[in-house]
This record gives sequence, C-alpha cells and structure tokens, in this order.
Amino acid sequence: MGNEANQQLVGLREHARAAVGRNDEAAAEAAYTQVLENQPDDLEALKYLANRQWLRGAGRRAVELMQTATQAHPGDASAWHQLGTSQMLDGDMRAAADSLRRALQLAPGMFVARLRLGIALERLGDSHEALIEYFSAVNLAQRQGQWLSDETTPPGGRDAVQNAIRYIATGRHALFDGVLEPLRQRYGRSELVRVEQALAGYLGEQPVQWQDPRQRSKFLHFPGVPARTYYAREQLPWYEELEAKTSVIRDELRAVLQETQDLEPFLGDKIKDRPDMLAAFGPGRATWDAYFFHRHGKRYDEHCDRCPHTAAALDTLPLDRVPNHSPETLFSVLRPGTHILPHRGVTNTRVTTHLPLIVPPDCALRVGGEIHAWQEGRCVTFDDTMEHEAWNKSDRTRVVLIFDCWNPDMTEVERLAITDLVEAIGDFTEAFRDRVRAPD
Repeated sequence: MGNEANQQLVGLREHARAAVGRNDEAAAEAAYTQVLENQPDDLEALKYLANRQWLRGAGRRAVELMQTATQAHPGDASAWHQLGTSQMLDGDMRAAADSLRRALQLAPGMFVARLRLGIALERLGDSHEALIEYFSAVNLAQRQGQWLSDETTPPGGRDAVQNAIRYIATGRHALFDGVLEPLRQRYGRSELVRVEQALAGYLGEQPVQWQDPRQRSKFLHFPGVPARTYYAREQLPWYEELEAKTSVIRDELRAVLQETQDLEPFLGDKIKDRPDMLAAFGPGRATWDAYFFHRHGKRYDEHCDRCPHTAAALDTLPLDRVPNHSPETLFSVLRPGTHILPHRGVTNTRVTTHLPLIVPPDCALRVGGEIHAWQEGRCVTFDDTMEHEAWNKSDRTRVVLIFDCWNPDMTEVERLAITDLVEAIGDFTEAFRDRVRAPD
C-alpha cells in the first residue's frame, strides 16, 4: 500500500473512531465500510461492522465478517469470541462452542466468553461441560468483583448470569449427591445423614453447624461428631504399638537429618508469601522443614524405602486415604527459634497425630487455647480445624512424626462416603482449574 493510500486509510479510521465517540453510528459504519474496502482484513473495521450486523439480528452476515477476521488474525482472542457470539445468534451452537473454545485457549480469563460457552453447551445438551464452564465463568468474574450482585452485573447480562448461578447450584448438588447414591443403595440412607449435611454445608444450602465456636473447617465440615481439642488415648487403640517403635523411627530420622538436602520447606515455594504462617523468636530466621512420606495422597517411594521401619509403621495406621488429597505424613522439623503461627486445617473428617521424636525444652503445641508440651515417644492427637500453633523457643531442633487419620468418631460407611465425595469435589475443582489455567 502506497504512502498516500496509507494516509487515506488512517484518516478514514480516525473519522470512524470520532463518529463512534459521538455515538454517530451511521457515520461510523460508513467510515469503517470504506476502511474495509481499502483493507479487507482490517480487524477494527471487521469487528465494528460485525457488531452492527449482530445488533440488527443479521447473524449470518456477522459470522461472515468475523470469519474473515479470525482467518486474518488467528491469534486474536476477542475476534474468536465475537465470532462465537455471532454464530450463537445465527443458531449454530456447535460452531459457536468451537470458536469460543478457541478464544479461551488464547485468553482463559475471558469470563463473558466462558458464560457464552456455557450457554452454547447447555443448548447442545452437554450438561456436565456446561456446568464446568458456568462455574468457571462465575468464579473468574467474582474474583474481579463482577457478578456479585445486580449492581456488579451489566443489565444486559443479568438474566444469563442468574441462569448460570441457578444451573451451578442445581448441577453441583446433582453431581455430588449422585456420588453418594451407590452407598445409599448399599448401606441405607440413615447411614449417610451426616454426610448429606456436610455436603449441604459445603454447597451453602444450609448454615454450617459448628460443634464448638473455636472450630472452623476451611474446606469441609462434618457435623454431629464431638468437638475435641485433644483426643483421649483410649479412642486411638494403635497408640501403644506405634509408641513402641519410637526408638527405631528416631534412628531413621537421625540418618535423614545428617543429609539436610533431602529436607524441603513445609510451605514449599510459597514460604516467602506466607508471613501469616511463620515467625522467628529473636533475630534468627524461622524455618519449618519437612521430610515427606506422603503428601496430597502421593507416596514418596524413595523416602519410604530409606526409612522402612517408619513407612511400615505408617502402613498399619488408619490413615485417611483420598486419591490426590490425603494422607499427609512427614517428619516435621522445627528449627530453633521458630513459631508456627495460629492457623486452621481444612476438615474435621481427619485428626492430626504427632509422635514426638526429638523434643528440647521450651517447645509446645497450643490447640483451641489449650497448651500441650510434647513428650518424646508419647503420641498426641488433635483436631486441626481448631485454631492451633506450635513453637520451638529452644536452641535445638525439634522433630515430630506427623500423620493424618480418620476422625475416630466417624463410622466406616461415613469414611467411605467422604472418600468418594472429596474425590469428586477435587475432580470438579481440577477441571475448573484446567479451564482457567493460562497457556504455557
């Protein structure tokens, strides 16, 4: 294109933009039409003219314009979004879903595009995919302060957003309740009453009933079990057998401590972003390290092989095993002068046990305001949904073996149900994360 023609095109585009600014739609459309005559793949002109066609209800012409736009500019997410929107108007939901997916591959955070994809999938009868897209759209929008109320939702989108919210509520209930149905058929509905109440609380269908005002579960609260800070020894009949293995477990620990490169920060790479979790007594650096045997349900085979007596002892315990979630078992290494600040755990369906292995003076645990001083070789079990903290004010390292077990006040059927339910919730959440994860 020559310099003169280039200048003419710039002038036309500026004229079109000025018309848009003063809401002169006819003049803007005429100017952008001229732009397109001079440069048929001009993205700005194609988008504007397609939008005018869309507003007139001319879906087919809007689709044609946006197909030209996406062919010329395949990396423009907003062009694919507009193409998908135009295809929806034209009644082609299958093509619309494909275009909207392409837009979201390029820009996963476009929550309006996700909402429209949810609409297309709902109309296509793909209820599960529609549920995930609706859930993703609403969560992304609400993270940015949008769609929290009518005031934070554009008037033209309120009906669609409200439909999505209703669809999410109905769909998630049906999905997770359906997980429990085989267990109802096998064991009877009466065996799952507390599980159903836990699910209703998780979904926000009814208020969570806390057994103790000090208790708050960050993820899933199980109702109807006694609230306890610390659990009595008689509730945990495996204590004595485990405590008898303290010496051999401690020997394996000492071998681990000689090679500190095998330890990792308990809080992982996020430790610098968590000043709410760790503090130091004095000028030293707070350090909380871990040597994991299991984490998020994954077994650390190399660590277990290196500490066979510890691994064998753990295998005899009623660990709460939920694929991709639990158990979590580890040597917890609290360096001198470190304070683990008050915090709460995710669910009271499990309880946390410490087998103290190396305990210098001035080390303690506080749960629900009640202080416990560790004694080497003597287990302590507590509900970590109670606010709890731990400290090492000594000049030596403190180490305990930590592991999570099922809450002993739950029945075997309830444990089976919670396993299936948490796994289903996790699968759904991971599907949501996959949708909104930015491309590499």
